[in-house]
Amino acid sequence: MRVSSTLKEKSLKTNSIGLAIAILIGFAASAAQAVDVEVKDAWVRGTVPGQQATGAFMRITSPTAAAIVGASSPAAAVTEIHEMKMEGSVMKMRAIARLPLAAGKTLELGPGGYHIMLIKLVQPLRKGDTVPLTLHLERPDNTSEKLEIKAEVRDLTAGTTGGHKSH
Repeated sequence: MRVSSTLKEKSLKTNSIGLAIAILIGFAASAAQAVDVEVKDAWVRGTVPGQQATGAFMRITSPTAAAIVGASSPAAAVTEIHEMKMEGSVMKMRAIARLPLAAGKTLELGPGGYHIMLIKLVQPLRKGDTVPLTLHLERPDNTSEKLEIKAEVRDLTAGTTGGHKSH
């Protein structure tokens, strides 16, 4: 009877270890998915004292379909995905709930188009500072991921005539 009990304990222990390894492999695969989303040239437009909002811009590529469904940053109380577009002869900006990323295509977030809006800034952002941003991503299978990036703060005139051009 004691031999049978010991074998059962060893079997349970082996199964538990196998399950733990499978769970860890699953977590590693899940974490690796976010890593395959590539962000290049992330930057934020600098601000002046008292300015409460600015934009974050970047080029983002996902090898598989995904969507940006949110963003956050310790630099701002509110972080939103925004779209700017012409409606008639008026340029309008509005928050959007999700920004699709087509598989294998680069989406540019830039002045005058899609961007991440940082609102209620904690402090002025000066050229040369770095702003941490977290992009909240969603895959077609409804899994969620977070992608941590760092964006360089550029001059106030970046992305405008006479300033640093975004790519």
